[in-house]
Amino acid sequence: MKIVMAIIKPFKLEEVRDALTALGVHGMTVTEVKGYGRQKGHTEIYRGAEYAVSFLPKIKLEVAVAAAQVESVLSAIASAAQTGQIGDGKIFVTPLERAVRIRTGERDDDAL
Repeated sequence: MKIVMAIIKPFKLEEVRDALTALGVHGMTVTEVKGYGRQKGHTEIYRGAEYAVSFLPKIKLEVAVAAAQVESVLSAIASAAQTGQIGDGKIFVTPLERAVRIRTGERDDDAL
């Protein structure tokens, strides 16, 4: 089992969710976060004054999947979240040692 974590642009969330649902991935955790990568923020003008915005709004998406699904999940997220512009985001994959469905007590792949 693996945890797939993606940092994406907020307006791409519905497209990514639809792509994952089409693959049979039904559960995910979504968090509103702020951060920056190579784009290093941007400047905005507010009431005639210029302000540097260092941390940009992003969405952090976490999905627990079986190891066999990882490549298809990566492809689905990457294609749905891509705009071709700087700041499209990143995807990280980490091992998941255990999973337990609290309601039924199912474990590992059965709990996903």
